[in-house]
Amino acid sequence: MKREDFIFTIGYQGDTALVDGSGKRQYGRLSTRELAEHGLLKPALCSAVFSGDEAEVQTVLEIYRKMSGSSTMTAEQLKRTLGVFSISDSSITKVKVL
Repeated sequence: MKREDFIFTIGYQGDTALVDGSGKRQYGRLSTRELAEHGLLKPALCSAVFSGDEAEVQTVLEIYRKMSGSSTMTAEQLKRTLGVFSISDSSITKVKVL
């Protein structure tokens, strides 16, 4: 799965990822930080998780903390709050852009 597909995935149907085409077209090329600064926290966190770079996850967390005023949120809590989990590429074989 491509980065732009993963960060704008809105759900799954069997082995197919369902992708928000409008969001992907409009914001798909933004960096993790740019997504977060635009208030797109879930796509930003997905981008950070997709990259595998813990520093990017921390960047999103810091921006979230500034926006929400919550200084105690951890990265794992943010992932659970926003519903962001890594997906094995082998389980998703198709992408459907909506």
